[in-house]
This record gives sequence, structure tokens and C-alpha cells, in this order.
Amino acid sequence: MENFRQRLRFGNKVENVKLRKRKSQLYSEEDECPLNNARVVVFSVVFRLINCFLVQTSFVPDEYWQSLEVSHRMVFKYPFGENLTYGYLTWEWKEGLRGFSYPLFFAFIYKILYFIKLDSVHLLKWLPRITQALLAAFADVKFFFLIRTLESRDVAKWTFFCHLCSWFTWFCCTRTLTNSMETTITCLALFYFPLSGSKTHSSKKYLILVALAVIVRPTALIVWFPLLMYHFWQEDDKLRLITRNCIPIGFVLLISYPLKLYFCFFFSWTMVQFNFLKFNIFHGVADFYGSHPWHWYFTQGFAVVIGPHLPFFLHGCSLAFKRYKILLAAVVWTILVYSLLPHKEFRFIYPVLPFCMVFCGISLANLKTWRRAAAFFLFMTNLVLALYTGLIHQRGTLDVMGHLQTLCDASSSSQTPPQPDVLFLMPCHSTPYYSHIHCPMKMKFLECPPDLGEEGYVDEAERFYDDPLHWLQTSFPYKSSLPTHLVLFDVLEKEISVFLQGNNFVKTAKMFHTHFPEGRVGGSIFIYERH
Repeated sequence: MENFRQRLRFGNKVENVKLRKRKSQLYSEEDECPLNNARVVVFSVVFRLINCFLVQTSFVPDEYWQSLEVSHRMVFKYPFGENLTYGYLTWEWKEGLRGFSYPLFFAFIYKILYFIKLDSVHLLKWLPRITQALLAAFADVKFFFLIRTLESRDVAKWTFFCHLCSWFTWFCCTRTLTNSMETTITCLALFYFPLSGSKTHSSKKYLILVALAVIVRPTALIVWFPLLMYHFWQEDDKLRLITRNCIPIGFVLLISYPLKLYFCFFFSWTMVQFNFLKFNIFHGVADFYGSHPWHWYFTQGFAVVIGPHLPFFLHGCSLAFKRYKILLAAVVWTILVYSLLPHKEFRFIYPVLPFCMVFCGISLANLKTWRRAAAFFLFMTNLVLALYTGLIHQRGTLDVMGHLQTLCDASSSSQTPPQPDVLFLMPCHSTPYYSHIHCPMKMKFLECPPDLGEEGYVDEAERFYDDPLHWLQTSFPYKSSLPTHLVLFDVLEKEISVFLQGNNFVKTAKMFHTHFPEGRVGGSIFIYERH
């Protein structure tokens, strides 16, 4: 009996020691938490700044024409001719399809630079992207903290690793695209969303962020629709949710604010979100910019965006389907809805990529033996893709603007005419515009607004490519009307060689653009100057 009591006391002592040890570990983790948090913040900021400066290529025209070009025109309106302004607005702005909230964000930065007389072209190009990078870093940190409250530190660590490894996130998150801002805001909103087990949820905060995402890009509602329905279904006090949060936030941010902002710039009351849907969905104007088969996202688009993470995503879905079924539902729903629309692009489904990383992180954390090999595979494959797409693929359209910007310095120091007059003979919006030149140099490009109901309408770019030589001869019948510089892809050079030789145009620069030329987009860009 005495031996039994001794063994019982010894067992209790062992259990008490284990309990104290566990409490000590927990205390140690909490004690180190501020330091660890600071390390995560610093690492994320440094990582995204490096990310920003190692992305030196172009992606899509909206990166500039729906943000920086609009911002530049808002702030810098130096006239260089009667009825001509220093900048250009595409047809979407004139028809009220776009809201000014996102460009206004960069216009505020431009205005500060203007007041302190530091509006150099380099700062105008890079400061908006650095700002976007810092916002992306903030979203990364919030994403990590969210997963840490939902899962173990091990799962949070591997989810964060997967998120930072993503080549497509690297390629997009620091760009001045509405899709990039939409994804950043989505990450922040997810931090406050009432997921099962979350300790950071706040209905008001996440609904405000969702409303901001919809203001930036109306299609953000597609991603958030199943999540909003899930929250409504789970909420006990549904009436309070609607009357205290949804209605006030929706009215102020989705209706009142965009209307007032658009009125300030165009003096007309326009509901941007309605126009966006009317033109792109009901009138099918988006089809003008290309269409794909319904299965494109399932067979190509999603696989490219998620990249080498795909097998880990599928494995993670099998492990955490029940726990995070609402996130998986949002991914599937978004891809399905976008599959119904004829016009498809990789960037449209970018906002669901952070959701996918949750499953990838769970997969890696559960691999155990093969974890290091899988992590090495993810790191190396994504690194190659990130560096190639960020530094090499489609860089010519930015390099050519840097070369043309030197003409500004030459023209300002020169006292003799002619002043530079540049014509871009390329698919419309191939390059940035005045935001990357920042001087009132005459420039013109082939315009391509869609058919908005005009009978027999053919845009200028199509008329040019139907017969380039004829278009040039009729557009410039006299040598006095010729531009001083022509910018074109190499695939066009042979077709207009007679015009170039007959008007004394000489090739002065050649820039590499891509290893994968396609259609009217060549592998190199040429600059011709008239002598």
C-alpha cells in the first residue's frame, strides 16, 4: 500500500513538472511574441521592398492607364497647345466605368512631391509602387497573424512561407493595379472576418474593408459574396448586422462617396459600379478585348496563377476541407463566375490566391518527412518564375519610355527646333505614357476605344494594322507633318520599310521585350528617328 502511495505521489510530481514546463513554454512564447511580431513586420517590409525593385517588367495596360496616368493628369496639367492637356484619359473614364478613388490615392502622393519640388520622373514611377509594396507587406503580416490564431505556429509558419513563395503574388502585389489593391484589401478584410476559431473578427471592420475593395474594383463583390452569405447565415442577430453595419457602410462607401467623387471630376452624378456592370456584362464590351472558352480558368488560368503550389493546394484541400470549406467555396465560386464571362485574364482570380495558401500551408505542415524537399521545390521553382517574369519577360515597353525620357532633357537644353514628336505604332496602350515621361513632349498612339453603338465603327489601331503603309501615307501626306520619332515592334518593320526609307527614318535604338513574341507584339522594340 505504501509503495502504491509513493508511486502515486511520484506520478503526480511528474505530471506537475510537465504542466509547469508546458506553462513555461507558453509563457515563453507569449513573452517572445512582441519580438517575433517585430521580426515578422521587418522581414515582410524588407521582402516586399526587394520584391518591388526586382519587378521591372510590364504586365497589362491597366497597370498605368487606370492608375498612374489618371493620377498624373489630375495633378500635372501643363498646357502645351490650345485645347490640349498634359495627359490622357481612356474611354472608360469618359463613360463613367471607373472610379477615381484608386488614382486619387496616387494623386495625393504626386501632389506632395509637386509641393516640395521633388516631382522627378524616377520618384513619380517608383514611389507609388513602393507605397503599394508597403501595403502588401502590411497585408502579409495580418495574414500571418490570422493563421497563427487559427492554427499552430508550425502551420502558420508554412502558410506564410507558401504565401511569400508565390511567384504570381511576387509578380503582381507591388504593381499599381486595381487587382493588386483589391487583393491587399481582401487579405486585410479576411483578418477581421468571423472564421471559425478566429479571435480577431470584427464585423464592422471587415465590412468597411470589403466596401473599399468594391470601390476600388466592383468585381471584388464576386469573391466576397459567398463569405458574406456565410457570415449572415452564422450570425445570431441578423437584424442588427443589417441595420447597424451593412446598410450604413453600404450607403456611405458604396453609393454616396463614389457619386460625390465622380461629380467632383466630371460634374455629373454617375454610379460607377452600375456602369461597370452595364458595359462589361450586359453590353459585352469586355469581349472587345478578347474572349476565351468557358473552361479556360480550370484548364489553364488557375494552374498558372497558383503555379507550383497546385499539388500542395489539392493535398491541403483533402486535409482541411471541412475546417475551411467556406474559403474553398469562395475559390470555386469565383472561378465559376469568371468562367461565365467571355473575357478572361489571369489577374482576375488573383484575389483568391491567399485563400489557396491556407491549404498549401496545411499540406506542407503535414508532410513531415518530405517537408524540406517540398519547401525546396517550391522555393526554387517559384524563384525562377518570379525572377524571369519580373526582370526579363515584357520589359521592353518600360525600357523604351526610359529612353524617350532622355529626349525631354535634350529638348529642354536645346534652343533649336524641332521639338520631339513621338508616334507609337504599336497595339494601343502598349506602353505607359506621361507618368513615365513627365514632360510636355508631344506623343501620340493608335487609339482603340470599343464600339459603343456607332454603325460601321472600326478603331484607329485596326485601320492601321489593316494596311500600315497606306495609313501612314494618308495620315502624313507632307513631310512637315511627320513625327520626329517612331516606336514600333520588330514584326512591323518590314511592312513599313518603304515609308521609313523614303522619309529618312534611321533606327537609333533597339530594346529587348520578350522571348515569346505573339501576333502584333514582337520580341524587340525599335526606335526610329527622322534625320
